[in-house]
Parts: sequence; C-alpha cells; structure tokens
Amino acid sequence: MILSLMEQYSERLNDIFQALADPTRRAVLGRLRRGPASIGELAEPFAITLPSFMKHIHLLEESGWITSRKEGRVRTCVIQKKALAAADAWLATQRAVWEARTDRLEQFVAGGGKPAGAGRTARKKETRT
Repeated sequence: MILSLMEQYSERLNDIFQALADPTRRAVLGRLRRGPASIGELAEPFAITLPSFMKHIHLLEESGWITSRKEGRVRTCVIQKKALAAADAWLATQRAVWEARTDRLEQFVAGGGKPAGAGRTARKKETRT
C-alpha cells in the first residue's frame, strides 16, 4: 500500500516536472500567473499551429498545472496551485538534504580536511599494579 502511494507520488512529480521541461509550457504558466486566459490569448505569442499548441495545453492539464473550462466558444485556462505545492515540497526536501551536505563539507574544510571528531583520541585507562 505505501509503495503504491510512493509510486503514485513519484509519477505525479514526474508529470509535474516533465511539463516544466518545455519553454512553451513554462511561458504559458508564466502568463497564467497574471490570471485566467483564453486558449487564443495563450497561443498568440507562439509561432506554432493551434493543434500543436493544444498538445501543450493538454499536457499541462494532465500534469495538474492548469484546468480549463469552456464557456460558449471560448476555452479559458486557469493555473492550479496544487502542482506548484507538490513541486515546492519536493524541492524543499532536496534543498534540506543538500544544505546538510554542504554544512558537513564546510565543517570538513574548516577542520583541515579531517572528518568531524577525528582529532579526538580516546584516553586509555591506566591500570595500577
């Protein structure tokens, strides 16, 4: 059960970051930060066909970055914060790991290349006879 949840979480993160891999999709998300926009408004700055642009929109929807709704003949897209929260949580975990590693490296360098605690020697008990 837990492994299944981890796999689902991992798959979701893969989808979230895969969506960010393309500059067109990042630009669409950048535009949507300012508020909802129609497909036409979003597609306008790009020199690609509408069917090609729609593939980007579908991938952003499938990955959870955006939702769209149709009102009459106009489809409007809205950014979703859940994908950003999931990416941010993963990045925060990674940041904590790497900060701990760089802290240990800093201690290692400051200690003259000796691991923490390496300069200490244990006292041997003297036995009296």
